[in-house]
Amino acid sequence: MKKLLFLIAILSLSNIQAQIDPLKYPTYTNVEDALKSGKTIYSMSFRDKGLFNVSPKLSKMDSLFFLNLMGNNLEKMDDEIFKLKQLEILNLNGNSIKFIPDEIGDLKKLTSFSMNLNSLTKINNNFAKLQNLKIVHFDANNLSVFPEALIKIATLEEINLSGNQISFVEKDLHQIKNLKYLNLAANQINDLTDVRFPGNLKYLELQQNSIINLPESIFKSKNLEFLNVSQNNLKKISPKVKGLKNVVSMNLANNQLKDLPKEFSKLKNLKTLILSGNPMNKATIDKLKILMPQTQIYF
Repeated sequence: MKKLLFLIAILSLSNIQAQIDPLKYPTYTNVEDALKSGKTIYSMSFRDKGLFNVSPKLSKMDSLFFLNLMGNNLEKMDDEIFKLKQLEILNLNGNSIKFIPDEIGDLKKLTSFSMNLNSLTKINNNFAKLQNLKIVHFDANNLSVFPEALIKIATLEEINLSGNQISFVEKDLHQIKNLKYLNLAANQINDLTDVRFPGNLKYLELQQNSIINLPESIFKSKNLEFLNVSQNNLKKISPKVKGLKNVVSMNLANNQLKDLPKEFSKLKNLKTLILSGNPMNKATIDKLKILMPQTQIYF
């Protein structure tokens, strides 16, 4: 699982790099070369360099906005990182970092922060000071609760917390007003009853948990387009599912569903519905095919 998440992290990083103009902002991979260039340094990558510490000279690059420290041996975030006040994109995937220090709040221009595949057990409350943050990835760590600090960052558009040990999700999730993508897959969630989901949410991934019932607040997510709750313990879906007016794809595979409510016929935008691995008999399957002629259903 963690290797898979690491691959996803690599692909995500590739997408970020693709947005950086290599001519206007060349990415240096060596501190000495960068300093000798005599140019203003905006982008640096030390990916897979076997680093145990960040070079003290890094702090001289006060115009740096992109820093990739992925795939090293860092056990902490060195002070030099927090001196980079112009930093917007920071990638620390695949290290051995156990905590985020208070100084994280100094990086106020951060828009993207990724620390997948580390050893975090909690997120520093000072993380809430990053009020320009749009993307945060904490996949494959050791978090047991949804980080409270994230609730206080309304600018967030994408949160990935998959592959942790989260069993509790903050009920005030809706306060992250701009959130469009939320991934809580492969955790230990079984109850979402009191959770209120953001109104702008478009992508919600809850697969590989122990969820018994979907909360009614999910069905109020009128902007939701993709919903994945496969590999849970769902036995029924509420008729209030009709509230998902814009849902395009829904994955309900590998649950305990024997039938679906007739309100599924109201989901006129639903193009793909995955129901494989559920205990449905032939009569139910035939009925659902008739109920949703516009939907490609996989049994």
